Amino acid sequence: MIRVAVAEDNLLVREGIVGLLKLTPEFEVVAVCEDSDALLSALAEHPMDVVLTDIRMPPSGTDEGIRLAAALREAHPDVGVVVISQHDNPSYALRLFEEGSDRRGYLLKDGVHDRAQLASAIRSVAGGGSFIDPKVVEALVRAKTRGANSALADLSPREHEILAEIAQGKSNAAIAESLFLTKRAVEKHINGIFFKLNLIYDEDVSKRVKATLLFLAEPDTVPPP
Repeated sequence: MIRVAVAEDNLLVREGIVGLLKLTPEFEVVAVCEDSDALLSALAEHPMDVVLTDIRMPPSGTDEGIRLAAALREAHPDVGVVVISQHDNPSYALRLFEEGSDRRGYLLKDGVHDRAQLASAIRSVAGGGSFIDPKVVEALVRAKTRGANSALADLSPREHEILAEIAQGKSNAAIAESLFLTKRAVEKHINGIFFKLNLIYDEDVSKRVKATLLFLAEPDTVPPP
């Protein structure tokens, strides 16, 4: 069982998320909270594996979810956090991952209604990996490819697809299954992607995700010759 706590101040959204989680037998909802303070109190009483939190909650309604994730990184490093947001702005995702992308996920609210995507985010984070909503990756790619000298302009359509899969924290085997490729073909494409982006290839999924995000978020970055 994966023990999940939900922190969301909107009653309808909160109940909707809880209802979806209860449809998946491997998830156990151990706490339902309206704000981060209530979540921290619940954490002291209930063991949990993953916190599913809105990015904006009382009292300020700004970035409580991001700050909660940072606090849990220090106090409860084994607890994963999936931040739910209605913003595909890359800066929010980067703030979430700046101290490391392991056990962290960023999911847009539209994706919460997709039961399979919600479950995938929770499973990835619970397993020590990471998850990024594909729409956030698309926003990063659009911003980067607007530049005439963008290294992403050199990527093939297939490499763009694989880059988006990498940024979701998927393993090579999972990418191969998703795109109906062999694992060897995926490995070849990944080598090509990181060569073109001038990034060090690393087998660690979380490091690959962070490196990809950091590169895509720098609109003025051009790889050295």
